[in-house]
Amino acid sequence: MLDPTSLYLSNPALLEDARVRGLPLIVALSGYAEAGHVAVQIEHTLTEALPHEVVARFDLDQLYDYRARRPHVTFREDHFEGFQTPELSLRLVTDGLGRSFALLTGPEPDLQWNRFTEAVVGLARRMDVSLVAIVSGIPMPVPHTRPFIVSVHGNRADLLPAEHAWKPVVEMSSSAAQLLEIRLGEAGIDNIGFTVHVPQYLAEAHLPHAAVAALEHISAVTSLNLPSDELREAAREIEQQIDQQVGASPEVQAVVAGLEQRYDDVVDASVPRSLLVGDESELPDADEIGAAAEAFLAAQEDEQD
Repeated sequence: MLDPTSLYLSNPALLEDARVRGLPLIVALSGYAEAGHVAVQIEHTLTEALPHEVVARFDLDQLYDYRARRPHVTFREDHFEGFQTPELSLRLVTDGLGRSFALLTGPEPDLQWNRFTEAVVGLARRMDVSLVAIVSGIPMPVPHTRPFIVSVHGNRADLLPAEHAWKPVVEMSSSAAQLLEIRLGEAGIDNIGFTVHVPQYLAEAHLPHAAVAALEHISAVTSLNLPSDELREAAREIEQQIDQQVGASPEVQAVVAGLEQRYDDVVDASVPRSLLVGDESELPDADEIGAAAEAFLAAQEDEQD
């Protein structure tokens, strides 16, 4: 493997600054399999609302497949302009109460996953991060009319949900973020992942309330004061639009009603919404979860074709 550190250009002064030592690290990588566009909304919200400095910027010419995910450009009257160069970077961010944290955001690498994850693990060690929190969205057979379920995973047993009946074993297409979680665990670095269950029929839409659910869980484990007012306001507008569209289609109404019934049968409103309880036989099984994920990935590939 080539030297992982040559994948990024760092700010040496900031990387050696005491301010970046012992901080939590939030990882939100956007990609073609990003249900609900959770990661890109988190990146936009945090970088637009909070002061930040770039600690390291990755060389996407080594990691990004421009032909598979073509950046946008603008043609204005008689010339091209505004090429939207993708950026994958590590930032030092300050929350609303003056507390710092690290933030790794940008497009999921298409290439060199092992080298990329080794680079991130090396940066985490160098910064002596206290906890790595990884967020993502996955398409699932759940309704948009109920609170979002968030699966929690990682190597911090004290932060994981209490024991419950649902322990699926699922084989699915992987992501760079999932590989990063594995590599962090192998390196002995504390990590926790939050996977938001996004309604399968809305997986390609921007769902602000899914990003809010992710931010709530991150705030709970890091004690950071993360902004979400703008997302909550946008979520109310999106919910109204979805309800109008669903109301116009009896077929879609029937599908949503069935998902609602199933959700209500298996989720006890008296427990934290990130946990599933009830009869294990009533929960989505591994085949259903895998089918939902594969269907979403197939839709993305068809769109690219």
